[in-house]
Amino acid sequence: MAARSVSPGVRLRLALRAERPLQVVGVTNAYAAILAGKCGFKALYLSGAGVANASYGVPDIGITTLADVLIDVRRITAITRLPLLVDADTGWESPRRTVREMVRAGAAGIHIEDQVEAKRCGHLADKKLVSTKEMVQRIKAAVAGRNDAAFVIMARTDALASEGLASGIERACRYRDAGADMIFAEALTELEQYRKFVGAVKIPVLANITEFGRTPLFTVKELRSAGVRMALYPLSAFRAMSAAALQVFRAIREHGTQKSMLRLMQTRAELYEMLGYKGRVQLRPTGQNR
Repeated sequence: MAARSVSPGVRLRLALRAERPLQVVGVTNAYAAILAGKCGFKALYLSGAGVANASYGVPDIGITTLADVLIDVRRITAITRLPLLVDADTGWESPRRTVREMVRAGAAGIHIEDQVEAKRCGHLADKKLVSTKEMVQRIKAAVAGRNDAAFVIMARTDALASEGLASGIERACRYRDAGADMIFAEALTELEQYRKFVGAVKIPVLANITEFGRTPLFTVKELRSAGVRMALYPLSAFRAMSAAALQVFRAIREHGTQKSMLRLMQTRAELYEMLGYKGRVQLRPTGQNR
């Protein structure tokens, strides 16, 4: 199979076979995608919270739109062939259109959740869910919009917190039957809960290993023992980048210089190496090297 003929969805499914669990790392922009690739990750993720927080400076409460997310999707997929899984919130007004636009933008897959439109972060309290029937319709609409059979449609359920484990598993099975390829079991707190999800749904299950949330920071070995197929780290790098940036800004403001912060910084040479600067400059026509 020629490399160009392999769709992003196929690349994600191949990565899933090659690594157990597949570590999927969150990136908030194209440069972060380059860094993740240099570290050996085989799949990337674009978080809805990442788009809201990093690109628009707003909380993750359903403010950003499909168009907002697509901007970042296109920028990331233009710079890397690593498959990109995208947070599609509740599917917006039309899950069918959302899937078509995501395929066109180069995404490998999306996940759609069963919260109401005015959604909340999955690790906060007071989340409100739509009925199972309504979520099934979202999934069926997403499947109907797929013009690449390999494009991944993942169903996320936030039911554990408000309805309990049994309801969450029952919902996940209904979502699978509606056409979901994989299940995102949000805010689980025990490995045994993952084992029960995996045993019941019999399709790949994703664990969201996000910091400062309800889910413990399980290792890949622990998740593998529970049968989890994907381990997601949605905003780890963004949180670290933000903390470092805040230190630099404060130091410059307080001391009038950034000298004490140089130890935190990537050097110019390191940046150029990551970007392949030398090769790109050499390829530019004479007179355009500025």
